This record gives sequence, structure tokens and C-alpha cells, in this order.
Amino acid sequence: MIRVNLTSVFVDDQAKALAFYTEKLGFQKKHDVPTGDARWLTVVSPADPDGVELLLEPDGHPAAKPFKEALVVDGIPFTQFAVDDVFAEVERLKGLGVEFTQDAVDMGPVVTAVFDDTCGNLIQLATMK
Repeated sequence: MIRVNLTSVFVDDQAKALAFYTEKLGFQKKHDVPTGDARWLTVVSPADPDGVELLLEPDGHPAAKPFKEALVVDGIPFTQFAVDDVFAEVERLKGLGVEFTQDAVDMGPVVTAVFDDTCGNLIQLATMK
């Protein structure tokens, strides 16, 4: 059976991304392997350290930066993370200085919020009801 074991988010600075994703969001570093000018750098949820890895992938490809910029201009999150309680997580992250472009909003079957990951992406938090 096919399953997801890795996904990625393009970042403009891997060191800055690692700090944000671990110190603010609470992910744990899983792999950090030098690959020339960049690193194979992944993080995982501490709730599932053997689960899906998030690759903090350099946005050096010529298509990556314009793609990211277009999504941000249109207010479209690059990806989504699940949390148990969006309202509580927004408050926790705001306390750590994370900037939100959309506060927690109850949309019926789901509650969402959107924040800036400081690496060129908007990221959505979601709780399904």
C-alpha cells in the first residue's frame, strides 16, 4: 500500500527554517546530512518521531521563489498542519512571536488559522471537528 513518508516545504534559509520549525512549532530534527551547498534536513512531530518527515528544502530552483511569492500574494498556504485545538495553538504560537495572517476561524466542520513561517511560506493550521 502506498503511504506518505516524506513531504517538503521550500525554505529560503535552512538554518533559519530549522530554528523556526523546532523552537517555535515544536518539531524535532530527524536528519541533517550535508549535500554540497545544502543539507538533507528533515523534521518530525515529537508525537510521531517515526512518522512523516518534513523536508526543509532549499528554494534554489528558479521556479521555487516565484511560486512561493505568488502563493503568499494570494494568501494561499503552502501546506497544512493538524493540531488538536487551533485556538489554543494560535495563542501559544503568538506568545512565541509567530505572526498570523489569519487568526483562528471556525468554518463549520473545521477550524483554521494561517501563519508566516519566516522562510517565505504561509502555513495553515487545522482542527477537524
